[in-house]
Amino acid sequence: MSAAGRSTLDSRLSGFFRSRWVDVPDGVEELDPAVLAPGFRAAGVACGLKGGGETDVGLVACDADEVRSAVLLTRNAAAAAPVRVCRDDCDAAAVRAAVVNSGNANAATGERGYADALAMQAAAAAEVGADRRAVAVAETGVIGVPLAIDDVLGGIERAAERLATDGGGSFAEAIMTTDRTPKACTVRAGGVTVSAQAKGAGMMQPGFATMLCFVQTDAEVAAPEAELRRAVAGSFERISVDGQMSTNDTVLLQATGGAGAALPDSVLDAVLLQLALEIVADGEGATRVGRVEVGEAADAAEADRVARAIANSQLVQTALYGRDPNWGRIAQAAGMALAGEELEELGPRAIDAAELGGEEAEAEIAIRLGRGTARAHMYFSDLNHEYVRINAEYTT
Repeated sequence: MSAAGRSTLDSRLSGFFRSRWVDVPDGVEELDPAVLAPGFRAAGVACGLKGGGETDVGLVACDADEVRSAVLLTRNAAAAAPVRVCRDDCDAAAVRAAVVNSGNANAATGERGYADALAMQAAAAAEVGADRRAVAVAETGVIGVPLAIDDVLGGIERAAERLATDGGGSFAEAIMTTDRTPKACTVRAGGVTVSAQAKGAGMMQPGFATMLCFVQTDAEVAAPEAELRRAVAGSFERISVDGQMSTNDTVLLQATGGAGAALPDSVLDAVLLQLALEIVADGEGATRVGRVEVGEAADAAEADRVARAIANSQLVQTALYGRDPNWGRIAQAAGMALAGEELEELGPRAIDAAELGGEEAEAEIAIRLGRGTARAHMYFSDLNHEYVRINAEYTT
């Protein structure tokens, strides 16, 4: 990354909520991101999957008497073993713990891979004293490589020994792959606490969740799945780094109700949107984040289709990197998404691309289609030489 590109990202480092696109509710207090919401402990250790002594096994556990939860998973037809375990062998409404490894996705690994994911689930359950089906499993990393399960099981045992209320930092580091920095926060509002950890930098256009995200709260959440789906719809479902849906996307929400108060409006939305934007900003090689707003579409589906076409256009992404306010590339991508439709000629009066040429780390562009009243937006990262280098050398 160029020095100029790095400085634009560094200039935004001021607390967790640092994007202009996140509306933070009044009264939200940012706390130490290492300290989890009351009733939860976490840890991260190294088992050797990533080499170099980097942490690669994480464990988060709930100590409260009761917990409500929700798990959202990738729709990728080639879903990894841990995703299938969460679908078929996990009580998604009562998850007490989650076990995670990074460095190996355990995807396209056949019956052995599924057995390994079940072994991780069973080991974590035994360590935290939970029913096996009350443990979620998540993995991320290289696809198609058998998991060194004995090493991972040893890591789970060590992680359980180190579980701590201030283990959020080590857990966030343990789930990283090509991420440049850990992504975590803890906030308090309305008498309740929310902590969250996420990872993701490439293979990123979720249609359901993100790469990996874990959220803990002591708030009362009557309908965790509905709450999580609503918040995810405005955050992780609105981002793209490279237009690729992962085999391992997983997002977990756990709520104990210990605070005796409901989750304040928009707090979860703000937390997940900022985490989603952190993922985009940390896109492999990324130096800038773009937001495209599509207006005057015929319907919601059309608005979404055009927004995704623009966000995933390599020509638009490289223009974002090169600070080139080339509105013609936006017109081309929109027209491609509407191939076969009647569309008035798009020009500079319908397209605002000025911020592509600016120096800010966040750039907003907009297009009006003149076909109706529907709107949609997407967040995306720029594309440059570093993305090619990282992905060309990923397994070599």
